[in-house]
Amino acid sequence: MQVQKTPLFPDMPRWLVWVVAIYFVGFRLGGYAVLDNNEGLYAEISREMLHSGDWAQWVIPHLNGLSYMEKPPLLYWLTAMFFGMFGEAEWVVRLVPALSCLGCVGLILWFARQVNRETAGKFAAIVFVSALGVTAMARTLMFDMLLTVFLTGAVMHAYLYLESRQQSLLYRTMALLAFALLAKGFVSLILFSAIIGSYILISSSSIGDFFQRLGLWFNWRGLLVFFVISAPWHIAAMMTEPIFAWFYFINEHILRFLGKREPHDYYAGAWWYYIPRVLIFLFPWSLLLPSLFFAKGQVLQDKKLHLFLFMAWLMPVLFFSSSSAKANYYLVAVMPVAAMQLAFMVESKIKTASWRMLLPGIVLITFCSFAIWWLLTASHDSMNGLLIGGIDASNFVLYSLIGLLIAVLVSMVVAFSVIRIGVFAYLLLPVLSLPILLETLTALDDVNSARSTISFLQKNNAASEVYLFHVFEQQSSVPFYLKKPVKIVESHSSDLFWGNKLHKNNIVIDDAEFMKVITTGTVSLLVVKQDLDEFKQKNYSKQFKLIAQIGNTSIFSN
Repeated sequence: MQVQKTPLFPDMPRWLVWVVAIYFVGFRLGGYAVLDNNEGLYAEISREMLHSGDWAQWVIPHLNGLSYMEKPPLLYWLTAMFFGMFGEAEWVVRLVPALSCLGCVGLILWFARQVNRETAGKFAAIVFVSALGVTAMARTLMFDMLLTVFLTGAVMHAYLYLESRQQSLLYRTMALLAFALLAKGFVSLILFSAIIGSYILISSSSIGDFFQRLGLWFNWRGLLVFFVISAPWHIAAMMTEPIFAWFYFINEHILRFLGKREPHDYYAGAWWYYIPRVLIFLFPWSLLLPSLFFAKGQVLQDKKLHLFLFMAWLMPVLFFSSSSAKANYYLVAVMPVAAMQLAFMVESKIKTASWRMLLPGIVLITFCSFAIWWLLTASHDSMNGLLIGGIDASNFVLYSLIGLLIAVLVSMVVAFSVIRIGVFAYLLLPVLSLPILLETLTALDDVNSARSTISFLQKNNAASEVYLFHVFEQQSSVPFYLKKPVKIVESHSSDLFWGNKLHKNNIVIDDAEFMKVITTGTVSLLVVKQDLDEFKQKNYSKQFKLIAQIGNTSIFSN
């Protein structure tokens, strides 16, 4: 039959891979407000760094006017630099993770060419950049995508160095590893050592061969490259802040892994926490795994390469699983190599399009059909009053699901029969899903960000001083949009815990100090829904009246 001669994924032009990558990374990058919690924290740190006029804040970053030593500074340095170049718009906030994601695409294409798997490498780049979890992380200001590009580059160069022994590859490996260290701390060294160490151990032909290959890394020139890049900031930080050494090396790394870090503000999940999340992060391409199962009779090409890729994603997942601190976004660090192994396995084990290419579509049709049934039969009180794209939220979701169901059917037909497209047909699903997700995110601006809250205050209560009640993380974009630190009454913030504890300040105040403030001036107090009952129990609450409710935030003024 003709369908059996259809290539699984024909050779896509390199320029088209980059067009797809830029779409997933850049489309409406600034179309929604800076998100509270992590994105708001890191955007504000970068903004304060740029406007501080104090070199010490480029060594010890500050969050909301207080010292913040939890993470290394590379993300802040780059974001502050982009703020200085392009301004403080939302798309600039996300420029570092977006460019880091594109850097990963470039590394995948480069590495695939080095190992003579260029066609599959193009498919791997598409899988990576269009996967659900990667698309989300490429559009959120966090450390993990920056870590991913440097760690991925380091392990790729390390593999090629072990195979070729070219000294230039060693120097590049050590430079990339140093930048990974500056991106997210010593977890980069642990992951690199686990990946390369396990690969050397399993692939060595003898004990002597193991120690000989291990000894390749104790090269003084390579170590010099690493320390020249990574050491200066660590030394400067210890000289600038006396407690930095204990706080950064012990509290933030060792005690966090053991679950004894103070404050304990992270989630500790079960050992299997990451198993379903790996599949979600690679969605929809993880649905190709059943196709591989039914093709298990085929022999993999280049088993040594697959061993390396296997170690490169397995060892980090095992490390993250053993840690007491767990988070979904940690997984982005393994996505480039996971996408490559998936693509290489598909190329090796499934030579032509066949009924196997229908399996992802069958799963997707089942999912969409169930979601449509649930939407039509269940009540959706949480969507009441919410408009997405100018229409009722429940209708928007229904129309979107119907559209995606049709897209899946089209993808199945094309993947099964069109010679020039093959499995790339399933790219239609994430291509159409992206604007749907972004439209939904934009509609939730009032819930996810303080942009509307600050805009309201600047128009209606500009003379008042803005204060937060108890929480900071849930309103972390407030100082970014105010363009200055904001004071907090009886802070419950874990991110400001050490900054407040180490140095005397006027940012975190108690009830007695706040009572003095409201007797001398006009105040706008922002209270999130979870703290409303406690606020109403305060003596000074009677002096305030509610002037607006935006998202989960109540705005009170005296």
